[in-house]
Parts: sequence; structure tokens; C-alpha cells
Amino acid sequence: MSAVSLGRWAILALFSVLSVSTWAQTNGARDNDEDVFFLNDPAAQKHVLIITGAAASEEIKARFWQWSASLHDILSRDYGYTKDSITLLFDDGGEGQEIDFRIDGSSRRGDIETTIARLSSQLETGDQLSIVMIGHGSSTDDAAKFNIVGPDITGVEFAALLQGFNQQDLVIINTISAGYEFSSALSARGRVVLSATRSRAERYDPMFAQYLIEALDSHAGDRDKNSRISVLEAYIYASQSVLTWYSDQGRLPTERAVLDDNGDGVFSLEPASGAGDGSLAEIAYFDLSRANETKQSAEAQQLHSQMQDIERSIFLLRGQKANYLEEDYWQRLEALLIDLARTTGRYNELP
Repeated sequence: MSAVSLGRWAILALFSVLSVSTWAQTNGARDNDEDVFFLNDPAAQKHVLIITGAAASEEIKARFWQWSASLHDILSRDYGYTKDSITLLFDDGGEGQEIDFRIDGSSRRGDIETTIARLSSQLETGDQLSIVMIGHGSSTDDAAKFNIVGPDITGVEFAALLQGFNQQDLVIINTISAGYEFSSALSARGRVVLSATRSRAERYDPMFAQYLIEALDSHAGDRDKNSRISVLEAYIYASQSVLTWYSDQGRLPTERAVLDDNGDGVFSLEPASGAGDGSLAEIAYFDLSRANETKQSAEAQQLHSQMQDIERSIFLLRGQKANYLEEDYWQRLEALLIDLARTTGRYNELP
């Protein structure tokens, strides 16, 4: 993580030029506040499950493979993931051809069920699982489906597979067409759920996956310049890039991404103050806590962890500003900024 100066954080907090504070939620009291989710525990494990469904043509299959492989490679290169912490279920699993080393199975229901059951047994309390779904979808009055190899799977059925993850942090990124109702079925407290589409009418293949990967590539979507990518930052980069792409093509957008992270099943186009969504997505990171760090001493690791914890507290406080008296809020923020500056100073002094 790069050094974070007090001046940068003052600008971040007061003016929100580089940060996503204008998108962060200000929500009221909950049964349990956000402090129980997405902690910066260096011991916590993170796993990514990429599920790429059945393609309607070889051309589309090639595009889906490019996205899937690129995501796999970027997570390995820039975010600290290993082959063991990424699972890729792709189309038919490569039947009838040489299987790429990144493919761990097919997107058939059996492989999906087996993989999710395995992860449920492996991941411990406080670990994070990010699920990225790429492919086609369909939605009718009866059910919203993810088109996989063999019988499709509905949102309700997929939600049932995730019931064993009530002690883990979940990020679900659904980039399939007509996937809104599917995503709605996955909404739950403590989860961040992104949908590339906001209605069943948005049934054309979305571009969201392409720009999500672009946001992650070399940390291009890092708005607050803390050398990490939050789910909210990736969402903002991808959703805005999609709209720009349609504008440049002179076309009306046929997809609008939405996000839910308060468990109410109501997704926001622009998570923002008063919108009810955004604060969990802002503290949910793709990066492992010490990815790309060069200082390996025990003291450096402890200070690095403290810096991330303080950053997290700043984001949470900002999102809860409406719950404080004005003077109390600024006193709390000032104390956090000073603490961050001092901790960063000690970290920078280490060899």
C-alpha cells in the first residue's frame, strides 16, 4: 500500500474529490452496524469463484473466455490471489479440447453445487468469498435464470446454495443479461450484490463485465488512490464506463448497473447519501490485505494493518455522518485523520 498523507485524507474527507464519498450511504440504525462486516483482518482468507455460463455461439464463447481468463490473471498478478484461491467454472469445462490450467470445472449445476459446498466447508468465520457470474440470463414471471450448461439455475436455487455462508463476507457480481430478479434473490444482510442490469427488459448481453475487469486491471478504478480497489470503486468505474460506451456509440443504453448492500433487495443506481446502499461496498476490497507489500517485518505488518483499519473507520464514519451532531462528527473525523497520519509516518520510517 502506498503512503497516505494527512493532507490527502483531509482533501478526501472535506471535498470528496478523489473519493467515493458522494456515493457512500448515510443509513440509520441497523440490527448490527457495519463494523461486523468486511474487517481488515490480515489472517482472513479471500476466495474468488468465477462462474461462466453457456454461450450462445462460438464468438460469444470466445468473448466470455477472454473476460474470464483476464479476470483470473489480474487477480493473480495484482491482488495477491493464488491458483488455490481462485476457482473458475467455465462453460462445458473444455470438453473435447485441451483444458486450460485455469479451468477447474464446468458451469453445470453439479459442478456449481460441489464447488460451493467445498468452499462453504473451507472458508472460516470472517473470510471473504467473491462470486463473479458471466454469461446469459433470462427472466419471466415464473423465475429468473442463469443460463448454464444443462438445466439452468434460478436465483432462488442459487440463493439456497449460499445459505452456508452466514459467517463469511459475500460479494456477488452478476454480469448476466436480464439478471436483476436473479440478483434480488441473493440480497441478504452482510452481502454486497451487484447486477449489470436493473430489469428483465435489459436482455441484451451487457458490457459491464468488460469494464469491471478494466477497473481492476492495474488498479485503474482506484479513485481514492490508496492502492486498493473497493467493490464500490469498481462498480462506479464500470457503470460509468458502460454509459460512456453507449454514448460514444450514439446508442441508448440497454443496461444500467445497480447495487445493493443493506440486504433489503432494493438496488440503487447511484449508491449515495440517503439512497440506502454503498457503505459496505466501500469497505469491501478485492485486494488481500497485504498484496504487493514490500515491508515484511512484524512491526511493518502491524502498522500496515492499523492504517487499513483507520481508513475503514473513516469511510464508515463518513457514511454515518447524519447520525452525529456536526461538532461531534468533525471531532471524530479529525481524531481519525491525525491517527492515520501518525501511523503512516511510523510506517514510512521503517526500512
